[in-house]
This record gives sequence, C-alpha cells and structure tokens, in this order.
Amino acid sequence: MKILILNGPNLNLIGRREPEIYGTQSLNDFIEALRKRYPECDIDDFQSNHEGVLIDKLQEAMGKYDGVVMNPGGYAHTSIALADTIRAIGIPVVEVHISNIYEREEYRHHSYTAEAAVKSIVGHGLEGYAEAIVYLMTK
Repeated sequence: MKILILNGPNLNLIGRREPEIYGTQSLNDFIEALRKRYPECDIDDFQSNHEGVLIDKLQEAMGKYDGVVMNPGGYAHTSIALADTIRAIGIPVVEVHISNIYEREEYRHHSYTAEAAVKSIVGHGLEGYAEAIVYLMTK
C-alpha cells in the first residue's frame, strides 16, 4: 500500500512548537518511525506552509497513492479549497490533528477538511498518524 502523509502549516515545527500541546518529538523522527513500524506500506511525506502547494500535492496523488493521511493544520478551519480537492481526487483521505481541536479555541471547532475526509482523528497526539495508517490499511 502506498500512502502519502501530507502536513500543513507550522507542522515542520513539531517538537519545538508549543511542546505542552504537541510534544517534543519531531514530526520527521516520528514519520521515520512509522516507516519502520509499517514496512508493508510505502510511506512518502510532504509538508508545506502554502495552501496551493498542498492542493497541488493532493492532485498529484491521484493514481499514485492508495490513501492520504493529512494534517491540514490551521487550513482545516479555513480552506474550502482543500476540502474541495479532497472530494475531487477520489482517494481516501484521513484527517489527523495532534491536539483535540474541539477542546481548543472556538474557531478551531469546525473543520472543512474533516467534512470531506473519510475519517478524522483528533487529539491522539502523533499516534493519530499511526491510527490513520491502520485505518487506510484495513479499508
């Protein structure tokens, strides 16, 4: 199974950014551990702070990946364009949020991208990425 892990704005700072919310392990180290944990999956990853680049990556995933694990970061709450792309590509996308967005600021409670995704995993820390992979493998 070929999976793309796609991360949005500021997720390159995980491990340094607000460690009380996001922890101290870097996202790159965790993704490398996921590759070892799930050797039956071919896992690629990409991070961008730019909405259009994330849309391009989702479109490029068509015909190349069996599933996408996506943490859109703050774009979850603002980007109808990302949600439209998720609906358009015909690949299952599992949305992941490290923190529980429903226990944070009010503006984080709504996710446009969750409405388009096949599943949304929130508040399970970095382990949510692993849960998303397992979900895609069993789908």
